[in-house]
Amino acid sequence: MSLTSLSISELRRKFRSRETSPIEALEALEARIGQVEPVVHGYLSRDYAAARTLAEKADISLPLGGVPIAIKDVINVNGEPCSCGSKMLDGYRATYDATVIKMLRAAGAIPFGRCNMDEFAMGSSTENSAFGRSCNPWDPSRVPGGSSGGSAAVVAANEAFAALGSDTGGSIRQPAALCGCVGLKPTYGRVSRFGLVAFASSLDQIGPFTKTVEDAALVLNAISGRDPLDSTSLEEPVPDYAAQLGHDLKGVKLGMPREYFISGIDPQVDAAVRAAIRHYESLGAEIVEVSLPNTEHAVGVYYIIATAEASANLARFDGVRYGSRAGAGNILEMYGQTRGQGFGPEVKRRIILGTYVLSSGYYDAFYLRAQKVRTLIRGDFTRAFEKVDAIICPTTPEPAFKAGDRSDDPLKMYLADIFTIACNLAGTCGMSLPCGFADVDGKKLPVGLQLIGQPFQESRLLQIAHAYEQSTEWHKAAAPL
Repeated sequence: MSLTSLSISELRRKFRSRETSPIEALEALEARIGQVEPVVHGYLSRDYAAARTLAEKADISLPLGGVPIAIKDVINVNGEPCSCGSKMLDGYRATYDATVIKMLRAAGAIPFGRCNMDEFAMGSSTENSAFGRSCNPWDPSRVPGGSSGGSAAVVAANEAFAALGSDTGGSIRQPAALCGCVGLKPTYGRVSRFGLVAFASSLDQIGPFTKTVEDAALVLNAISGRDPLDSTSLEEPVPDYAAQLGHDLKGVKLGMPREYFISGIDPQVDAAVRAAIRHYESLGAEIVEVSLPNTEHAVGVYYIIATAEASANLARFDGVRYGSRAGAGNILEMYGQTRGQGFGPEVKRRIILGTYVLSSGYYDAFYLRAQKVRTLIRGDFTRAFEKVDAIICPTTPEPAFKAGDRSDDPLKMYLADIFTIACNLAGTCGMSLPCGFADVDGKKLPVGLQLIGQPFQESRLLQIAHAYEQSTEWHKAAAPL
């Protein structure tokens, strides 16, 4: 087994036994990136010199000591680029560490590389990056998902031992499903957003991409906790997630929402998820049918609330306060040219939509009504969790689609997140893990199983995911690069 194919827990064991060192792990990673990155295009930049300096003095006694972890290019790392996949921030270098980066460093990890993404995290395919699309390691003609597609792709391609992404409507779980790795969106407020460039502030949450559930627990251990710099992070106890793995599923109830098993799902995805549900039953879990009746409104609600918040958050990129500046004769022309040239089509589309729903005469009809329906969606989950420990369903309605197939159909692209959006609206935790493959045009494409947990019950969610993972072989499959 090559060094780069190891999980974090396996790598840590080799560090402790002195079979390898952080420097050797970084060198192996560099070699692997050299081999496959021209195909994957998962990274926007890498700083080997800075990473090597950290590897040389790494303290392997720490929980993540010496482990390089890739970072989505929307999270600030001091001295490194943070373009958000946009021309607007091309050339910008962060002047501080995000709180999650400080916490990773404190755990001994080495932040390494900036991962490609949909511009300002707006997209489901990573085709909206101003710096070219990333490719799915299982079939480079297909998308890796988005907006954290680069993060998922480098983990699946063994170009990273783990990566951080952000999830606003499924941007960790959807690419994890399409690339065949583990992706975890923590409960809103569990992980600090300080240093994350905001898309939709009431929805965004940082989380890990990993090769195993145990690795997700290790990274979550490192980045969780109250942060006084983020008023939305909450004072909730942070258990040792990794130490609590290994429980059986006796007495566990899993809810199967009828609204998530619909006619539009790809038959192979449906079959793989149903097989995973039967496997859970064989492990001792009880499957209970539940209803989330407001699911049908989730996509519409999301694209009102998220675009409204994006319109406000991206107002700062005007050529005066933040971002690049376009030359023009007067300040109004400068504003127009700066934003017209700096933002791509999808970002412009969402800013326009968000500005519209917030405008006088439309606020009550759209934004206020969407917030009321959001409360109903949250109530659906609250009632479901009175009956079950977690919800089990598909992560995506189909496997990875061909690049370019949805570029001219934004609505069809938006529906790629149909099973992930409600989790963000409700503010609860969710994750995707591999549960099988679909055979499409002679290629094996991963299928993701989604588990949605109660707020701040990541520990229980990880236990449920770990039991399935360790009794199956899906997580051991490697992309054919």
